Amino acid sequence: MAEPLGRAATRELLERHGITLRPSLGQHFLTEPNTVRRIVAIAGVGPGSRVVEVGAGAGTLTRALAEAGAQVIAYEVDASLRPLLEEVVGEKAEIRFEDAAAVDFDAVLPPGDWSMVANLPYNVGTPIVLRLLREVPRVVRLVVMLQWEAVERLAASPGSKTYGLPSVVVGLHGTIRVALRVPPHLFVPQPKVDSAVAVIERKPADPRAERAIEIAAAAFGQRRKMVRSSLRRVFLDPEPVLSAAGVDPTSRAEDLSPDDFLRLAWA
Repeated sequence: MAEPLGRAATRELLERHGITLRPSLGQHFLTEPNTVRRIVAIAGVGPGSRVVEVGAGAGTLTRALAEAGAQVIAYEVDASLRPLLEEVVGEKAEIRFEDAAAVDFDAVLPPGDWSMVANLPYNVGTPIVLRLLREVPRVVRLVVMLQWEAVERLAASPGSKTYGLPSVVVGLHGTIRVALRVPPHLFVPQPKVDSAVAVIERKPADPRAERAIEIAAAAFGQRRKMVRSSLRRVFLDPEPVLSAAGVDPTSRAEDLSPDDFLRLAWA
């Protein structure tokens, strides 16, 4: 098995192929071999695993996943990385040069259970995670690296300052844990903030999960207001619904758990 690319090797590859990274794409390539190996171990992939990766970058995680035995489909929006990825990954994985933010994963992923394992581009990471949870049930596990603040929002509990609609979506569709915190100096180029690896295990979704998300979106859209006011966007008269769901009408969005929003959806 090839050693994951370190900082010097990554820089050499970029320079040799004349590649200039673009901040607008949120590109931060992981260059610490031990961290790459830890992510593969956390993901628990091996022969027979199916993995989708978004943000192949310099290909070091892509190659490590493939060499663990997984079938890997990796997306990369930056076509200038094609010769580099051909050198690093070769035919070990399928690289698709497309904008993953526009991909219908439910339509393009082959049948079977999939994991997403990815160092997600900072500018599109959270929306991709939330869309996969809501729309692509065959992705049963997500092992994703994002900015620390983004992971905090995904994993936040009711009542905390970072709790919001992303936390509700995660809570309705899965369970989350923070597996690893990653400092900026392990990336090229270095981001200004820490990153973290989150593991989301999918759970069966309630039939009214989408309605619960719609209600939560309305509540967090006016998060300073009590829900008896903020939910007038989705209920003509919120009071009877709140009563039927056992929700205090003077509470605010951040006080309600994902299960509270589900009860409102059913009520």
